[in-house]
Amino acid sequence: MKQPENQSKKYSVLFHDIDEGRIKIPQFQREFVWGKAKTATLVDSILKGFPIGTFILWKTKERLRHMRDVAGIKLKEPDKGDPIQYVLDGQQRVTSLYAIRKGARITREGHEINYKDISIDLTIDPESDEDLVFDTPPEEHDYISVHTLLNASVSELVEDYREHIDNVSIHKENLERYDFSVVIIDDYPIDIACEVFTRINTGGEELSLFEIMVAKTYDQEHDFDLAERYRQLMSSDGGEKSLETAGYDTIPPDTILQCVAAIVCDSIRRQDILRINRAEFIEAWDETKSGVFSAIDYLRTHLGVAVSRILPYNVLLVPFSWFFYKKKGKGYSNKEHRLLRQYFYWASLTNRFNSGVGTKIEADLGKMAAILAGNQPKYDNYELSVRAQDLEWTWFSVGNALCRAIICLLSEKKPQRLSTNGQVQLDNSWLKASSSKNYHHFFPRAHLKREGYEPWEANSIANIVLVDDHLNKRVIGAKAPSIYMKSFQKENQDLSKTLRSHYIGSIDKFGISNDDYETFVSKRAKRIAAALNHALNPIKREDSPTSRGRSNRR
Repeated sequence: MKQPENQSKKYSVLFHDIDEGRIKIPQFQREFVWGKAKTATLVDSILKGFPIGTFILWKTKERLRHMRDVAGIKLKEPDKGDPIQYVLDGQQRVTSLYAIRKGARITREGHEINYKDISIDLTIDPESDEDLVFDTPPEEHDYISVHTLLNASVSELVEDYREHIDNVSIHKENLERYDFSVVIIDDYPIDIACEVFTRINTGGEELSLFEIMVAKTYDQEHDFDLAERYRQLMSSDGGEKSLETAGYDTIPPDTILQCVAAIVCDSIRRQDILRINRAEFIEAWDETKSGVFSAIDYLRTHLGVAVSRILPYNVLLVPFSWFFYKKKGKGYSNKEHRLLRQYFYWASLTNRFNSGVGTKIEADLGKMAAILAGNQPKYDNYELSVRAQDLEWTWFSVGNALCRAIICLLSEKKPQRLSTNGQVQLDNSWLKASSSKNYHHFFPRAHLKREGYEPWEANSIANIVLVDDHLNKRVIGAKAPSIYMKSFQKENQDLSKTLRSHYIGSIDKFGISNDDYETFVSKRAKRIAAALNHALNPIKREDSPTSRGRSNRR
């Protein structure tokens, strides 16, 4: 990379380059926030010859997503192939000075800011230490707006400010001859340029990977704006399928980037995502969307991941999207389904993506390739099994991948409402925390507290069932199961079937009729563990001669 180049630019040169579209504000810059008071102080410093800091510009032929206007003023687009200088540091100063020069009016929070108001008091000696510049015209004093000073002709200034023409001349010369310090970094890769921006950003807020890729992949000619495409993916205005309508509106933008990267280069590491060129990314976008929605459809209909909030890891969407992208719209076999389900629970129950996500996803794309080929993927702990006694007193937390996997298992069973046997509807807004509306402790915690149980005992994952908000908070409350289940027995003629949809058996055998909490937890943990072990070993359990024989006898 070239060493940074130090330059100085006069006011007229600097802002002529903005007029001609040679200097742009990149989209990843924060919003312009300076008001008139700060801008007046900045101009005052320039008139006094004080240093105002250095503008750092990144010179490149890359076309990034940039702000098409500065201070509300439309700017030219440079010719294709001409380099652009993107402002990495000094955006607030550049924009403020440009707003004055153009006499901009900006509306912010319902209030108009008129930069023509910024004025110089002509009665003050230009050599004075007093403030010369004010954000509104000084009352009872002669003044000139900075906008007029910069834009009026000499003859107009002489005609209108004859009494103060000496001071006007000094101020005009001080502004126009001021040397702005500029550092240009030339042809840096975008990730390095963005790192430079992050390091010098006074707010210290690091640019996200998504912000960088929004800038890098912007293509006006092909009408591709990643920020807008993601917005449409999240919530479509035209009635098209979206993550919101699919119940997956909590999927973050970085996960979508990872889905694209998996398809383009079989890797989701940050450095590999940043290496994807604009054309590759744009070409892969629509196919990635198709793969993502196919994966979501599968996760919802076959694995019980009805909404994204219960997905054990967001990154699990990546290998499934890659798999369905490779299927090219073709159907999947029952064997493929069983192997996909096995992978899902293996990854979730082993806390696979608590660390080393990039490396592990690369390995897991290999597992998906094996499934596509009709082969059993290799797992280091293939004989993994879940012990019921470990589930009995596992603390339920929505942030725990194992707990989320069990919630998916419960959801996959299509749990029925205890009162009517209708299907329970899950909603992302009802699943944010362990105390949210869709989660219910079958033995209510308040009841268990009265019985002397500790909070960690009451909050067992084996005590969690999925219910509707109304049932959870208004009907059951803190009642003992033996009490509230009697009312459901009267209302719901299919209560036994309803309970089975929650991995709960007989009211008597599961300790519900006599409020035996420990029996309930033990028996339900065994049912859940058996279902998880069946998912973890589908080929062994379903295809072996022994298992087929047992199945026939049943």
